[in-house]
Amino acid sequence: MSSATFYKWRAKYGGMDASMMSRLKELEAENQRLKKMYAEERLKAEIAREAIKKKW
Repeated sequence: MSSATFYKWRAKYGGMDASMMSRLKELEAENQRLKKMYAEERLKAEIAREAIKKKW
């Protein structure tokens, strides 16, 4: 492990206990899920917009 990686990890997780770390992991997973949902909805909206545009 490089020293830069170590210090980055320490800056992120240094003052956390186990429960805080698990909560952070949960929030990161939820954030990824929400980003994916948002991207899917944007894609659906873009497809609908293209379909409407082609009709006119």
